[in-house]
Amino acid sequence: MTALRGLLRGNAAVNMRTAGRWISSVAAESGFSFPASQARQGVAPRRDPGSRNVQWVFLGCPGVGKGTYASRLSRLLGVPHIATGDLVRDELAATGPLSKQLTEIVNRGQLVSDEIIIDLLSKRLEDGVAKGESGFILDGFPRTRRQAEILEGVTEIELVVNLKLREDVLLAKCLGRRICSQCGGNFNVASIDIKGENGRPGISMPPLLPPEHCMSKLITRGDDTEEVVKERLRLYYELSQPVEEFYRIRGKLLEFDLPGGIPESWPKLLRALNLDDHDEKQSAAA
Repeated sequence: MTALRGLLRGNAAVNMRTAGRWISSVAAESGFSFPASQARQGVAPRRDPGSRNVQWVFLGCPGVGKGTYASRLSRLLGVPHIATGDLVRDELAATGPLSKQLTEIVNRGQLVSDEIIIDLLSKRLEDGVAKGESGFILDGFPRTRRQAEILEGVTEIELVVNLKLREDVLLAKCLGRRICSQCGGNFNVASIDIKGENGRPGISMPPLLPPEHCMSKLITRGDDTEEVVKERLRLYYELSQPVEEFYRIRGKLLEFDLPGGIPESWPKLLRALNLDDHDEKQSAAA
């Protein structure tokens, strides 16, 4: 495994190709059988936004905004944003036995199994090699301690960012999510304005409304019901604590409490990550 890690830290293309191949093989050795992504801990090394080969993980509850912040950092750092949620949705849009199986799992509010997630991620990393990708920001993986152990045996994760948001806000955000059925854009109609009380700070998040031409085409995800969202959050809390502890004891976990919406949270997140943002300062309020 030492030799493997040395190889992974070298050439980026070898890194991605090897990761895809070895996630599958290491998982198999672990007993998997495959079917037919405010700072309180951890310190992010200072990094120039133009640098590449970042190998970060984003953790956080469903609806916390992992995809939003990971994709912004992906553009800033020039590395691919690999979201396991997107991989699952792509597979749901396909046809075949796995698509049907995933549809049933998602509609019940259950979490997709380790076997399926690792299989999808392996394929995505292999595909990235052909595109010349280097480095990555993983969003939604690892989700269990077992996945974290497999990933550690494959490649060196530099930093794990754990985004946090109070549960009542998470619920409102999830129930406010909308998708444009035409362009596929993601929006949120929830207007959150919670006053501080009993020592807890207030939090305000304006809606992320679509352009006028998308307004009449907004749809709600089938799994964004209060019952399903609460079940997803319960399952996440149950599984996430061992993952957080796994990275905490390794000194790689950076916990960040979102203080509000994007305009307020983005610059503070950049400071927590020791990033010098040259390209997107003006887009923070977008």
